[in-house]
Amino acid sequence: MEIRDATSSDKNLVLKFCKNTFSWGDYVDKVWSSWLDEGNLFLFEEEFPIGICHAFYFQDQIWIEGIRIDPNFQRQKIASKLVMHAELIGKNNGASFSSMLIDTENKKSIFMANSLNYKIFQIWNYYSLIPKKNLNFKIKFEKSVNFDIFPFYVDSWRWIKTTKKILFNLFIQNRIIKSNFNGKTSIAIIGDYKHLDKTLIVTLFSGSFDTSYNILSYLQNYAIEKNYERIQILTKEKLQPFDLLEYKISFNLMKKSLL
Repeated sequence: MEIRDATSSDKNLVLKFCKNTFSWGDYVDKVWSSWLDEGNLFLFEEEFPIGICHAFYFQDQIWIEGIRIDPNFQRQKIASKLVMHAELIGKNNGASFSSMLIDTENKKSIFMANSLNYKIFQIWNYYSLIPKKNLNFKIKFEKSVNFDIFPFYVDSWRWIKTTKKILFNLFIQNRIIKSNFNGKTSIAIIGDYKHLDKTLIVTLFSGSFDTSYNILSYLQNYAIEKNYERIQILTKEKLQPFDLLEYKISFNLMKKSLL
């Protein structure tokens, strides 16, 4: 048994045990090449691949994703070994904390994370929004947001710790939008989902229904104008009903200090 870096030749063997991860299948086939290019796609092997895990390292953060174990080899702490392997590399390079995202209903994965001292940091909700022509909104492009409002934002389904440099780049690209009404404010950070074409991914900080309504209306119209086919929204709040908005699932954002 060993953990090694995955190679392109491992793909078919890995995808065999990733076909039915979720009720709708899996997304590993769509991100496999990107993960290989980024590096740190770890594979657990026992004569043949039986588990994978991808790690994304950014400044002092580790983002753990894509843990998949062959169903015939589960309950052997393979997932834990892969995560600890990713953590060790991160710690050796100055990482101070590690994070991962787990479906709130996935008891087995939550138990695994808890056993490695990951704790629930926040709960996030995922909504899909269908683009459409819509001119009924009033928003501003934010240029001076309080840094404490969002210490994290979602970049291609990775919760990334913000920095002044990141925020400045988002500002100049008009990627931070704001709506004010009756003393309430909603803010959204928008970006491309790197692993799925024509997908707009949004981190939404909702302050009220009225201000969120403006944001969502703008997003629908923006997606039509920019030729996006789908909008994925991540938010800590429960959103009220809105045209073509659909709640999908909730996740635990799990976090662990490495200090």
